[in-house]
Amino acid sequence: MTSAQTKEGLKKLPDNCLEDSIAILDFGSQYSQLIARRVREASTYSELMPFSVSAEELKRLNPKGIILSGGPNSCYDEGAPRLDKDIWTLGLPVLGVCYGMQLMARDLDGDVTPAKESEYGRALLTVVEHDTLFEGVEPAINSWMSHGDSVSKLPPGFRVSAKTANTPVAAISDDERGYYGVQFHPEVVHTQDGQKIIENFVSKVCKCSQSWTMDKFVDQAIQEVRERVGDKRVLLALSGGVDSSTLAFLLHKAIGDNLTCMFIDQGFMRKNEPEWLVEKFENEFNIHVHFIKARDRFLEKLKGVTDPEDKRKIIGNEFIRVFEEESTRLGPFDYLAQGTLYPDVIESSGHQIDPKTGERIAVKIKSHHNVGGLPEDLKFKLVEPFNKLFKDEVRLAAKELGVPDGIVRRHPFPGPGLAIRVIGEVTKERLATLREADWIIREECKKHKLYREIWQVFGVLLPVKSVGVMGDKRTYQNPIVIRAVTSEDGMTADWARLPYDFLEILSSRIVNEVPGINRVAYDITSKPPSTIEWE
Repeated sequence: MTSAQTKEGLKKLPDNCLEDSIAILDFGSQYSQLIARRVREASTYSELMPFSVSAEELKRLNPKGIILSGGPNSCYDEGAPRLDKDIWTLGLPVLGVCYGMQLMARDLDGDVTPAKESEYGRALLTVVEHDTLFEGVEPAINSWMSHGDSVSKLPPGFRVSAKTANTPVAAISDDERGYYGVQFHPEVVHTQDGQKIIENFVSKVCKCSQSWTMDKFVDQAIQEVRERVGDKRVLLALSGGVDSSTLAFLLHKAIGDNLTCMFIDQGFMRKNEPEWLVEKFENEFNIHVHFIKARDRFLEKLKGVTDPEDKRKIIGNEFIRVFEEESTRLGPFDYLAQGTLYPDVIESSGHQIDPKTGERIAVKIKSHHNVGGLPEDLKFKLVEPFNKLFKDEVRLAAKELGVPDGIVRRHPFPGPGLAIRVIGEVTKERLATLREADWIIREECKKHKLYREIWQVFGVLLPVKSVGVMGDKRTYQNPIVIRAVTSEDGMTADWARLPYDFLEILSSRIVNEVPGINRVAYDITSKPPSTIEWE
């Protein structure tokens, strides 16, 4: 992300959000996006920028405060990421997190050295000075640490405000200048009162009016769509998930009948969903949906394909081709609307920071259907109103737009659908097997009132076989893996601790009711190191 792109992104915000924004300078931390999300939870807009942004550029953007993220480097290393030192002359409050705190100390005439003992994971933090940052925070809290360096000499004007058993300088503060540093990560859920610490910085130190709210975002997004699209027609790929459904509601409010919703049944949806989707939108929401049956052509394209990236790209390309064909029949259309989210954009490009240039570099993790499979000769202009929002923010927008709760709380479902949950080659028979197992998993979760406690739950069909015994006969069949995770935004996730008795019910039903399955496994890996989806 260049500074010009950052400026353009901020220009699109409402005036009241521009006045009260927080700039987050990214030094490559895995939690940088999470900092942005936490600031937004404090009802203040935040934008992630490369650490190489100049003081002059920041001055033009006019944020009310700056947060320096963590990062993998040591600030004393040659070639380590550096901050434009003129930023310290802007008179803005600054919060340094982990590497950001160390860089602050070093830039302001303190010193940072390798710690005698590295500190990773949970650590008991003792607050020794309840300054503005720690106002209302308990005297001793659990914090999340991840560092091998420590501040060994305080910069002039600073004092120690918190410590741990292994880190005598775990937080520093200069109330007069509004400079604060924390060696731990307040943005992660493992840090007790972490959100309170961030809110104190945003509201008490930076004096933000906390005007970033979903009702204002929705109003602004509707206005922007009207201004950009005018009287042109927009085609929306409707999947029935919360993202595309919320986008359909927003676009319908913005441009009315100039919106054409199209549901392409590519054969990778869950059991009964295509029929449910069309009936719901047509009869309950009064939003017309064109139903396109295309199962055979998608399956034909995937014949013999096993690589997950190839699957995604083939499905993405074929999806657009169907759109182009149907737009010729129903159109003309100028715009294609997508429910792309901020994490989709970040994860699809695998953004990392080049420590020498400060620019983002791409290290591919996987392609998302919304952003990774589009062909270069795309014949539509894209409309993506949600590409700066996190999933939980889309759910809030959905409530503002009146999207029914049953859709708002639906679990995320990938664009390529079951095609990336059938590991290996996708066939009609393997899809049918997974569809039945997945139906049982979701049905039992809802019956046992676990569905809303879980971020995502689904089945994965593996391309291997194992020996089993059914009715005194030997079987040699496939396993189903159950994947259930808890999360807040999908960027990180932990495996759900489902009750053993419940897992036993799932196993019993799947093995007895789904032909071709003789074994059920449960995935107990978090993200990272794994992704939520298997492909």
